[in-house]
Amino acid sequence: MHLLKNPWKIALGLAPPLLIYLIFSIIPIFISVYYSFMAWDGFSDMEFIGFQNYISAFQDSTFWLSFKNNILVVLASVFGQIPIGLGLAILLNRKLKAAKFFRTIGFLPVVISTVVISITWRMIYNSEEGLINSLFGYLNLDFLQQNWLGNPDYAIYAILITIIWQFVGLYFIIFLSALQTVPHEILEAAELDGASELQKIFFVTIPVIKNVILVSIVLCISGSLKTFDLIYVMTKGGPAHSTEVMATYMYSETFEGLQYGYGSTISVLILVFSLALILITTKLVKVKQD
Repeated sequence: MHLLKNPWKIALGLAPPLLIYLIFSIIPIFISVYYSFMAWDGFSDMEFIGFQNYISAFQDSTFWLSFKNNILVVLASVFGQIPIGLGLAILLNRKLKAAKFFRTIGFLPVVISTVVISITWRMIYNSEEGLINSLFGYLNLDFLQQNWLGNPDYAIYAILITIIWQFVGLYFIIFLSALQTVPHEILEAAELDGASELQKIFFVTIPVIKNVILVSIVLCISGSLKTFDLIYVMTKGGPAHSTEVMATYMYSETFEGLQYGYGSTISVLILVFSLALILITTKLVKVKQD
């Protein structure tokens, strides 16, 4: 109540984080929008070219390939990380032996450096001495051995498996925390009414934590569209752009191709596509709930 009488104290407390957020998040967006209307190599004078960068992007086959790969990352994340994370949370939300150990193991990939994860999985996928091909060789399944990251037909799917594995633990912890808030009285009432375990999960537990699931889906989509470091370390978007996503393509065009205006255009399009997908997902979920 005392704080409500002195709103300036609240404003004073919020000012530093808001200022940091403004400087490092909001202002760079407007700077990128400004650069996207320019032709600039980072050294010479900028030249205003209007929407030419956007026209070039929409006519660029590599850009659309990176967009398609981004959609694959989003789909793999939403339909891989969310269900697996929820399933693990429901499984480990019980009084099981070594439950704390499994919870820790499940969350470990989230806190490990992405660079370490990328190098580790690159070794696992190694075509000559990698764990997967070695296992197939041990089982006399040599015909299944592949150059997983060097074959354009398989590289993106190998990347998707790594992405799912890396972030399952994040949603596992989020859902595990949400499950702690489900009232035991409701579960006991459902059990007294004869509900099976699956019925309690689908008709009691999930509806109670549906808002947490929706927020997780939004986080999953926004994070997937910004995927960069893991792919860059593992393949740098190759081979033949088969694992290129919009963030890696933006990086290569900006800092390797010295097309700062075009790279800024791609960054703006990433933001637009992210907002569009999040809005569509939110609308679909609300319609389904209604």
